Amino acid sequence: MFQYMRSPCLACHGKAPKCILLAIHMELLKSTPNQFSGLIIEPDALPGDPELFRAALAASIPIWRAQGAKVAWLELGLARAALVPAAVGLGFVYHHAAADRLQLTLTLIEGSHIPPYASHYVGAGGAVIDTERRLLVVCERYRRGPGKHYKLPGGALHEGEHIAEAVRREILEETGIDTAFQGLVCFRHWHGYRHGKSDIYFVCRMRPLSSTIAFDTEEIAECLWMPVDEFLGREDVHAFNKRIVRAALDSTGLVPTVIEGYGTPETHEIMLPGAGPAR
Repeated sequence: MFQYMRSPCLACHGKAPKCILLAIHMELLKSTPNQFSGLIIEPDALPGDPELFRAALAASIPIWRAQGAKVAWLELGLARAALVPAAVGLGFVYHHAAADRLQLTLTLIEGSHIPPYASHYVGAGGAVIDTERRLLVVCERYRRGPGKHYKLPGGALHEGEHIAEAVRREILEETGIDTAFQGLVCFRHWHGYRHGKSDIYFVCRMRPLSSTIAFDTEEIAECLWMPVDEFLGREDVHAFNKRIVRAALDSTGLVPTVIEGYGTPETHEIMLPGAGPAR
């Protein structure tokens, strides 16, 4: 992608000789969109010269903003370490680092969410089944591939948040349905989820306390009550989602338990099968 400029570049206002040449013909940095309305700058296509990089980055940023991108992600390997000052000078901040690379981010639209970095991500989803044997399902607005794919509502835990609290909050935020925790029916541990880190996802059986859907149109394209048998019979529903719904139907799961002398309910979340009083 090329941007022909009739004025000096935004990095040095045409004072540097190289930038005077770039003002005539500027190649923008290559990037690819991600599923969260952000973009990933292609690290292998970066110029090695810091002045050329600064000029190209300065020209690219306003274009990305105009296109509606929320966050720019920039990965710099050791061979591109000399580019760090230019990126920081144009507003990028450190996100995380590994032995051989540094990840930086730039918030292009104020208030855009940037997930924090950790060794594991932890999330929770809810199998909400009402007395009419209907399942609460969502179709995400930002999803991989074409077509509709129905799944259970859920999302990432906030720092300091318990699983039972998080799943209720996520369901309420995404669908407008309030729920009560009934049991933890399964969890999935997935390596290589995001940024090369792992993900633990807990699935909980939830009892609906309301029935009127008011879903979050920013994240969710569609939300509905679907008969359980229809969900289990659909070809476009992943086998994993079908299996966890069956687990929610067949198992009471693990329930929160307090063990005297072991932490507090505020700091420790413990779940045991059909938990009664601790012995």
